Amino acid sequence: MALQKGRDMLLKIANGATPAVFVTVAGLRARTVSLNARTIDVTDSDSAGGWRELLAGAGVKSLSVSGAGVFRDEASDAQMREVFFAQVARQWQIVVPHFGQFQGPFLIASLDYAGEHDGEATFAVTLASAGEVSFVAL
Repeated sequence: MALQKGRDMLLKIANGATPAVFVTVAGLRARTVSLNARTIDVTDSDSAGGWRELLAGAGVKSLSVSGAGVFRDEASDAQMREVFFAQVARQWQIVVPHFGQFQGPFLIASLDYAGEHDGEATFAVTLASAGEVSFVAL
């Protein structure tokens, strides 16, 4: 795989309509996607050599996404704010160029706003998966 530009990674929120129309969260400067799987330890006194044993396929999978940037788009800012205050799961798409696209329901776990007296206003958002997340390779 060739080198990729981080700015090509997209975070999109659905507008809540049927069918869903996705709006790109504008102004992002940084994005992180974290895939996690909680393991189930089944180690006991009979475990070979005292090594830990994990139960395959029994853990809980999750995906978290974080991003930070500057305000650029009123529509995506309003969508995130509304969804946060309502604390409803909304469909999101996370596009990683030349890798794949994740899509599923997410809750906004945190939404931060900041600003310096001599700088721009910024925001940071963290999403937590709230159901099954699909993946399509690009």
